[in-house]
Amino acid sequence: MASVGFLYPGHSAEDDYPRLEAILGGSVRLPLVHTDIGEDAHRVDALLEMGSAARLAAGVAELAGRGAEAVVWACTSASFVFGWEGAHEQVRELSVAAGRPASSTSFAFAHAVRALGVQRVAIAATYPEDVAEHFRAFLKSAGTEVVATRGSGIITAAEVGTWGRAEVLALARAGDHPDAEAVLLPDTALHTAAHLPALEAELGKPVLTANQVTVWEGLRLLDRTLSCPALGRLFARPAEDGQGG
Repeated sequence: MASVGFLYPGHSAEDDYPRLEAILGGSVRLPLVHTDIGEDAHRVDALLEMGSAARLAAGVAELAGRGAEAVVWACTSASFVFGWEGAHEQVRELSVAAGRPASSTSFAFAHAVRALGVQRVAIAATYPEDVAEHFRAFLKSAGTEVVATRGSGIITAAEVGTWGRAEVLALARAGDHPDAEAVLLPDTALHTAAHLPALEAELGKPVLTANQVTVWEGLRLLDRTLSCPALGRLFARPAEDGQGG
């Protein structure tokens, strides 16, 4: 059975991964290892440390021991804050450390937007505005037009992890824009796996969420395509060929 491993920062919404594995019918294994995040803060300096090579490398041996054939850094903010080139270097270093194809949630979003064939997106972020702006710049480097960016000012992943269905739907509604062909919710600390059908029904367009695209990206690294309407329009489309960053 195919196996994709995830390095997940701290403890917030990691239970989305066994939930996603179950929704996918047990057709793929999704082992997860927690990384030491240092300071839990959506602040650029803290995020740069959170995504440092040493912190990521510490978990790869355990994932390898659990049979992971590819590795994804399951964090958006502590990848896009490095910028387009820096995030590529982060993934390259992770791949070398793991001895396997590797990627991150930031690249997962870029690849998923392209796979959906959309050009204009809106960002509905839990982060402070300045951090959300880094994500907008990252997507611009990927060739995506961001028509609206909304930050929510939440500093810690721990707080984001307490949000339920009502807060997630409210975040998506607030961040949507009439010109956006899709809405992106970029925080792996946010529980979204159980809410994807409701999100897309509410907005009437594709919704990409961090844990959803992270799993999709891992499957893409293995050239695996799984169709699963319960995980939104992204999983109703073929995954892209190719690997990594």
